[in-house]
Amino acid sequence: MITNTRVTVQTCASLFEGKPLKQFVMRNINGVELRAIELGCVVTHLRVPDRTGQLADVVLGFDSLTDYVEKSPYFGAVVGRFANRIANGRFTLDDVTYNLPLNNHPSGRPCSLHGGNCGFDALPWRGRVVTGEHGEGVEFSLTSPDGAEGYPGTVNMTVTYWLTADNAWHIDYAATTDKATPINLTQHTFFNLAGEGNGDILAHELCVHSQYFTPVNEGLIPTGEIRHVRGTPLDFTESHVIGARIEDQDEQLQKGCGYDHNFVLQHRDGELFHAASVHEPNSGRVLDVFTTEPGMQFYSGNFLDGSLTGKNGGLYARRSGFCLETQHYPDSPNQPTFPDSILRPDGAFQSTTVYRFTTR
Repeated sequence: MITNTRVTVQTCASLFEGKPLKQFVMRNINGVELRAIELGCVVTHLRVPDRTGQLADVVLGFDSLTDYVEKSPYFGAVVGRFANRIANGRFTLDDVTYNLPLNNHPSGRPCSLHGGNCGFDALPWRGRVVTGEHGEGVEFSLTSPDGAEGYPGTVNMTVTYWLTADNAWHIDYAATTDKATPINLTQHTFFNLAGEGNGDILAHELCVHSQYFTPVNEGLIPTGEIRHVRGTPLDFTESHVIGARIEDQDEQLQKGCGYDHNFVLQHRDGELFHAASVHEPNSGRVLDVFTTEPGMQFYSGNFLDGSLTGKNGGLYARRSGFCLETQHYPDSPNQPTFPDSILRPDGAFQSTTVYRFTTR
């Protein structure tokens, strides 16, 4: 179906490193609105209806560009070159060992997180309006040079956002390289289906269409095991309230300070898989996640601590947003049994994720 989704282009009020950045405002025929900026492909606003048709912004974020630059815990951003963690900031590829910035230290164990000190979330992409079957969309492009943050190869990437007539946000990722390199791109939006700033997400009901997860050590690095969720608080094969078991005396929850785990998605490569559903009972909003990726990280906002002032002046307390980050498994370059995350010059990285909003 062809929609009349339209995109308007504005200039951000603040400069980034002395240069203006664009903001893109996408609206579909139902009045759903998505706003994104060139810095990190950040989605700053996403307004979707509740069961009565009232629109609310359901993504955490800031009012100023400066806060995204200086304070953001990846709100709304595309992260990479390798999303999630790489143990000890080190991997070996084709007999060469590469060292990455150690920008995260869970339980005192160093790792490289979300691409390092200056990952894709912190860089200005170049955005432009494009046209496709869903009407107008926004394509962001970026070239990451050989050696950036320690990674090999010059990588050329595009990330394209679409907004469809059935209130779905489609994300298409594409990348090529001139040298073998790990690649793992994801969207790090924090959602609150009650509306951003409206309390925590513990009453949201989550269903994850996965029977397995990758348990982690104290440094939140996968052990290499693929473990069944049966009998654990990570069993969301049937819908559960997020807060019901989050404080259980479970060693995996204790290590993550709550949910911060990768779920294994078992489906055919290249096919969209229905990975998860989230329902917020008061508003009736439902978020369904579909992806071609082999994994999905469920993060329950454990490290939000009330120190960040969000949109409209509200403080983001602990667990006031959740993330469903479609991805390759964490630490894949060091885990030979995990799905291959290496992009080579004779290949192309392509991935699609869909966040669809409905009500009930």
